[in-house]
Amino acid sequence: MVLTGTEVKSLREGRSSFNDSYCYFNKGELWIKSLHIAEYSHGTYHNHDPLRERKLLLNKKELKKLESKIKEKGYTIVPLQIFFNEKGLAKIEIGLGKGKKLHDKRESIKARDSEREIKRKYGI
Repeated sequence: MVLTGTEVKSLREGRSSFNDSYCYFNKGELWIKSLHIAEYSHGTYHNHDPLRERKLLLNKKELKKLESKIKEKGYTIVPLQIFFNEKGLAKIEIGLGKGKKLHDKRESIKARDSEREIKRKYGI
């Protein structure tokens, strides 16, 4: 992942969130969008933009493999975790996810409604 200095310092403090973030391809490169890395508390006017798009560094073989998968319908690349390796480099673990089908969504809604009904009936 390509980061600036204040982004690395903020990550070391554990101030990041990747809710609603996803990866996409642009000109053969993989980018991550909506990854929120909070501004560094001791940063000056050189602080980074918390929601800027960041380039992910992968080798060509990995990029080709992911790009062929993402072209299939319903697949997306999402970040799973951010960590530092033994060399002290910031890494991001990404995963290939498949969206729910319509019948899966109906089952989820039905389960949620039944849970809500049970809580309402028994006052939990």
